[in-house]
Amino acid sequence: MTLWIAVYAVGAVQAAMLAAALWRREANPRANRILAAWLAIIAADLAVKATWLATHAPAWRTAWIVATLLPSLYASLFYLYVRALTTGRGLRPRDLLHASVPAATGAAMLLRFAAGAMPSDHGGWHAAWFDPLLFGWAAFWLGAALLRVQRYRRGMRERRADADRLSLRWIVVLAACQLVIWTIAVLQWRFRLPYVDYFLIYGAVAAWVCIVGWSSLAHPPVVELPEQDAAAPGTPGADAGGAGATAADDDPRFPEVEARLARLMQEEALYREPALAIGKLARRSGYPEYLVSAVINRRLGGNFWEYVNRHRIAAACAALADPADTRTILEIAYDVGFTSKSTFNASFKRLTGATPSAWRAGATRAAAGSTPRG
Repeated sequence: MTLWIAVYAVGAVQAAMLAAALWRREANPRANRILAAWLAIIAADLAVKATWLATHAPAWRTAWIVATLLPSLYASLFYLYVRALTTGRGLRPRDLLHASVPAATGAAMLLRFAAGAMPSDHGGWHAAWFDPLLFGWAAFWLGAALLRVQRYRRGMRERRADADRLSLRWIVVLAACQLVIWTIAVLQWRFRLPYVDYFLIYGAVAAWVCIVGWSSLAHPPVVELPEQDAAAPGTPGADAGGAGATAADDDPRFPEVEARLARLMQEEALYREPALAIGKLARRSGYPEYLVSAVINRRLGGNFWEYVNRHRIAAACAALADPADTRTILEIAYDVGFTSKSTFNASFKRLTGATPSAWRAGATRAAAGSTPRG
């Protein structure tokens, strides 16, 4: 028992420290504050368990029982964190839905208490339906979070050359670790295996906190990719750059901005920079970001990433069609600004309708057919 007290206490302190650090982190502030709040709840949960095991005071026994409701928040908070991380969308009133299960089970707890039911020390107060509901609820929100990660990856592959750096693999690791914890809980509930018990579940939670700390503080800022219904001028991560975007509809500077962008792309080949972002393009052009974004959207067709990728693919097509260019397809992809073959192939086929290898083969056949025979 002393071991579990130490494990829970260390996990509680770690979670509290991470919550404080993440709350102050400037990158992805909405997501990190949701994660900080979640870690604060976990810290309280682990602290209650450590204190109850150490003291067995009646007041802490009551707190232990109430804390059995908290896991019903964990998977849905993970979903809200992933949503905020990938879209920049903060909490909304309708997100109170995520508290519906703990609210309903809390009400059931009060009714059973009022009827004289006496819970066990490990929170065995609830009706038979509680555990299946809890496990189903957790599985649903974990699946929804992973679906959002998949959609984010797909969106990034369509827009950016450096999409592989933004694949959120560490989010998948966090989800896998949660799946392990929930699997332990299911095994403990259904089979009562040796050493697979309530204490092990929260020991795994304490260990998971350390993984959360490493992943959440080590990853670079995540590029937010607003959903279609949220992507509007002024939305975090949208192409438009603020309130001035609307006023730019009839801006007389449009032609000169368009000409400047053409020079940057054609003469300086700025598209070759893998980490090129609209803010950097605006600085190089000497015009405000909102104005550059408005010109791209209204006069050049598509959003910023589509505009840049068109230049990259055009350069790649020229290189692949050049019989004197003996570089590999991957070398050409890197040279025009892509950072992975898969992202390059997807963008190339979307814009040309052919794979890079098919394009090169077609150009070779065309060149051979046009060569005069002796």
